[in-house]
Amino acid sequence: MATVVLDGVEKIYDNGYHAIHDLNIDIADKEFLVLVGPSGCGKSTALRMVAGLESISGGELRIGDKVVNDVEPKDRDIAMVFQNYALYPHMSVYDNIGFALKLAKVDKNEIDSRVRKAAQILELESYLDRKPGLLSGGQRQRVAMGRAIVRQPAAFLMDEPLSNLDAKLRVQMRAEIAALQRELAVTTVYVTHDQVEAMTMGDRVAVLKDGYLQQVDTPQNLYDRPDNVFVGAFIGSPSMNLYEGRISMSGDTGTVTIGAHSFGLAAESLAARPALRGYDGKPVIIGIRPEDFEDASIATDAPADRRLTSKVTLIEALGSEIMVHFRLDAKTVDSGDPDAVEETHGENAANAVGRFSPRSPARMGQQVEIAVASENVHFFDAESRQAIWA
Repeated sequence: MATVVLDGVEKIYDNGYHAIHDLNIDIADKEFLVLVGPSGCGKSTALRMVAGLESISGGELRIGDKVVNDVEPKDRDIAMVFQNYALYPHMSVYDNIGFALKLAKVDKNEIDSRVRKAAQILELESYLDRKPGLLSGGQRQRVAMGRAIVRQPAAFLMDEPLSNLDAKLRVQMRAEIAALQRELAVTTVYVTHDQVEAMTMGDRVAVLKDGYLQQVDTPQNLYDRPDNVFVGAFIGSPSMNLYEGRISMSGDTGTVTIGAHSFGLAAESLAARPALRGYDGKPVIIGIRPEDFEDASIATDAPADRRLTSKVTLIEALGSEIMVHFRLDAKTVDSGDPDAVEETHGENAANAVGRFSPRSPARMGQQVEIAVASENVHFFDAESRQAIWA
């Protein structure tokens, strides 16, 4: 087992493209760290540098107590699991799992012991004689995992290993991988573009954008205390609603204004973010998560000054909840996520989504009164786009 440390790591390609900027992450022994971000953010490049598949332009990379900047991949004591499984189609499952050990000239009895133990852990015992072409996607991914396990490496590196699976199988496999990592207690660096995958699997999550580390923290802290607009919007599904707004202070409370709408600022929000007092009358970016909008007919205890009125444009019924889309007369803010889908259906398109109780009587085309949980509203500086806290 080992720590993995990226200390000021840089990646600049021969054509001058700067893919990774001053990346600093300390990954603890046995930790499951997820690298997440939109397409082209540098997460796979960072992983490939740890693996030795990409050269390092600057900084220092350490695995355990050893600097490995110029160490060959085969000598780094890591095992990598790829998106496309990378199995040998002409070999049986048994031979695929044990192939790296065979190349390393490990004793046959030791190979057999390790392969069968990995197959038992991964529930592949009845498939050891089959070829990969006769397996499902999930089974093939288990074989790829088995090949990594038998090497008993200091660290696992996983590059979007579930992206080729269907949605239901992805949910199952992400739970299995997370449980397996905890059972084996191996330091793991996992790359994904799926923030739900990141939130449900990682001990900590590192969010990247344009080659820069935005924030690294536990999943819950990323959600509750994002450092900036990008992290706030990227973490959470549906995404945080973002608007241009202002704050007007009045004693221990205040008023939040977004476009033509205003609602009361909860005293507990101001207590948690004392720096808000310095933004009295100034423009800010207001972030409201979908669950902090609710049908006021359900949230009957919501104060009268924390309610908005709007017209419902779309309802997505999900059984345990409904996603209610509506339009606010307010200017939205671009989160900076290049993968985000912008609304392009004219001036009456929804620019807000709320996560309502399925008991809500809201109907498409009708006016609805919406309660705002203002104690949970996020505030960001309009220029720096950094979160406003202390």
